Formats: sequence, C-alpha cells, structure tokens
Amino acid sequence: MEDYAYVLDVLTEGRPDSKRRFRREPVVYGLGIEEFKIFDMKPIPDAAINIGDKCYIGKETEAEARTQIDHVRARVNYVELTHTAQSELGFVLDEIVKESEEKFIQFFNHAGPISRRYHSLELIPGLGKKTMNLIVSNRPYSNFKEMEEKIPNFRGPEKYISQRIESEIKESDQKYRLFVR
Repeated sequence: MEDYAYVLDVLTEGRPDSKRRFRREPVVYGLGIEEFKIFDMKPIPDAAINIGDKCYIGKETEAEARTQIDHVRARVNYVELTHTAQSELGFVLDEIVKESEEKFIQFFNHAGPISRRYHSLELIPGLGKKTMNLIVSNRPYSNFKEMEEKIPNFRGPEKYISQRIESEIKESDQKYRLFVR
C-alpha cells in the first residue's frame, strides 16, 4: 500500500470531458512512490497543491496527517491521465529514483537471470549483453556514481531505471515487470 504520492497534475475545475459543469469535482493525479501506481485523488478544499509535490496518502495516524489529499478515489491507467500528467511522469520518476537510490542499487547488485538465456538487466532499455556482463562482473555497488566509475560508457544509471519504470507504466500487458506492481 502506498503512503506517499507525487502530484502529476491538478485540475481544480475537474476534468473538462467529465460530467456537467456544475457537478465537476477537483481532481489530483498522483504517482505512488513504492509501487508506482497512478491515483485519482480528491484534494482537501483550499489546500495548496502544486505539480511535483510529495503528498501523504496513507492511513491517518497521530504522527502523519493528510494535509493536501482528502482521499484516493481510484487507481487509473496511463491512458486516462491528462496530457500534462503524462508529460510530467518522466520528471517525477527521475526524482523518485534519485530519492531512493539504495533500493535501485540493490536491484543492480542482486538482479538475476529470468531464464537460461535472458537476464533481468536486459529488460532495462539501452542495456545489451556487453553492458549487462560488465554490470554483473563489477558488482557490488554502493551508489550510482560508483557504477559510472566502474563501467565505461554507462552514464546516468538512474535514467535507465526511470525509463524502464515509465515503459512498465505505459504498457500494462508486459510479460516481465521489475518495478511496477
């Protein structure tokens, strides 16, 4: 279950293609940090919400209270997002990957084969057999900078991860999923 989400788009007047104008409700689209689920959320009235904000959407406790989001209405698909939310997705994913670098370094350190001929690192866009072999042979890594130093011609590993997450979000019928649940 997601506790935090990054805001992808804020529609204070609701979706223009939805119900009659007088029945529209404000809509906030957000991306969960842990499982990368996309949500349709209802904002708290008069709460200041901007694109790129990190909002608490988990269960309310004494330690954490919802200050921007009232509740999550539904989980939505990529095609249901507005154009703004679709274009913002890449930037938000880059931020999430940089924020939780340890989690993705652990993926590079412990990624294994899917079958006898196919490795899970090959699912990442832009990685071929040679780069995959270099990543596996130079393990373990402690951060992205160390990966860049150990592997020649492998710059910006966080970009590769965010591209893979974005492709998993866009294409929901993929056979292998590494990050999106």
